[in-house]
Parts: sequence; C-alpha cells; structure tokens
Amino acid sequence: MRTIKLVLEYDGTDFVGWQRQPNGISVQEVVEQALEQVLGAPAQLLSAGRTDAGVHARGMVAHFTTDGTQPLRAFRDGVNRYLPATVAVRDAMEERPGFHARFDARGKWYRYSLYRSPVRSPLHARTAWHLRGRLDLAAMRAAARLLVGRHDFAAFRAAGCAARSTVRELFDITLNENGELLCIDVRGSGFLRHMVRTLAGTLVEVGQGRRSVAEVRDLLLGGERCAAGVTAPAHGLCLMEVWY
Repeated sequence: MRTIKLVLEYDGTDFVGWQRQPNGISVQEVVEQALEQVLGAPAQLLSAGRTDAGVHARGMVAHFTTDGTQPLRAFRDGVNRYLPATVAVRDAMEERPGFHARFDARGKWYRYSLYRSPVRSPLHARTAWHLRGRLDLAAMRAAARLLVGRHDFAAFRAAGCAARSTVRELFDITLNENGELLCIDVRGSGFLRHMVRTLAGTLVEVGQGRRSVAEVRDLLLGGERCAAGVTAPAHGLCLMEVWY
C-alpha cells in the first residue's frame, strides 16, 4: 500500500468545515469524491486537524493509502479536475509507510486577518474581520509577547473542547501590517478548539483599549473562558502551513 500526502488550499466560506458532517458539504467530502474519480475506488482522508465552518486553508495536510499505481501528478492535476473552484490540491507526494498527517505534525501556522477601515471591502469580506476604528498595535504586540511559550491556555478554548490537556506551546505571535490589512500570525506545536480565534479576539480588545496587557497575563494563570475576549469570526482565520 502506498501512503500519499496532499497539501490542500480552500476557501471555507461555503463549507461546514473540514470534517464530514450530516448537515452540509465539507471539504473532506468533496476531496474524497474527487479522489474516488481518479482511483476508481473510495479513499479515506486523514487530516492534520479540523477547520471549522468558514475557516480557510492554504496548507491543510491530509493523507490516504491506496494500492493504486497512478503517478503522483494524478493526485494533483487529476483530482483538481473534479474539485470545485474553491478547493485545490497544491501538492501531492508519497510518504513512508505509517506516516500520519495528524500525529506526525510538529507544528502549525495560522493567520488571522483584520481589515481596518471605516468602509467595508467586498474583496476582503470573505477572508478578513472588518473593524472600524484605530487599534493600539504597541499594546497588542506587548500582549502577544506574553502568550509566547508554554502555557495553560484553558481560558482560550471553546466550550466542548475535548482536549485532555490545555497546555500548549506557542513558538511566536507576530502582527504584520499591509496597508489596511493587519495579519496576526500564530505558530505553535498545537492548538485547542477556537484557540487562535479567541487569541485574536482578545488581542483586538487590547488594541481597542477594552482590556489591559496585564489582564492577558492573568488569563494564563488559570483564567476561565468567560474572562477572555470574544471568539473572532471564523472567516478571518486561515491555516497557512503544517510542519513535519
């Protein structure tokens, strides 16, 4: 059996998320259907993680096993012919037997995009959170520095998160400006459910002067979810890369 790794890009706006669900179309479902067209047999994708409804990806990783002899280009170009315009296989490669997209991952990079303008942007409406008013970037960066490292992020996880431990390590958080766009780039070894969106919402509240930098430090000392900031809208989040 061959183990094939796919790197996928998608606009998550019209999907119920990555994982198959009974209440709508998922990214996993449309990619598995396209793979079946190429393989002539069903294939099960196992991913590096799950993205929620509305969340995008530039570098989602998933793998499947097959006894098919198709060349690797069939798993990129061939599969792409059967995918909607909002989903694409960016790369396909053969991995060692036993490779697992989730369990072998060493880290992930997420980007949360903010569009700062008094006027909404149709071009950024699907991929960035529209905010009016000034943000204090110096305060946001000071708060972001406190979050880097190994901490208990219990205050930043969604209700219903099934993770056994809430301790995670963030490698870095950077805030990068590009005109009216502000990108919050978060890199870490792993993430809790809605963790990046809650981090983004909390940093925005700091930037708006609604929360102090010291309060962010306190959230890492056993804070409750209700004490952290809002969960930022899903459409501003993108999974950029998974490392192995």
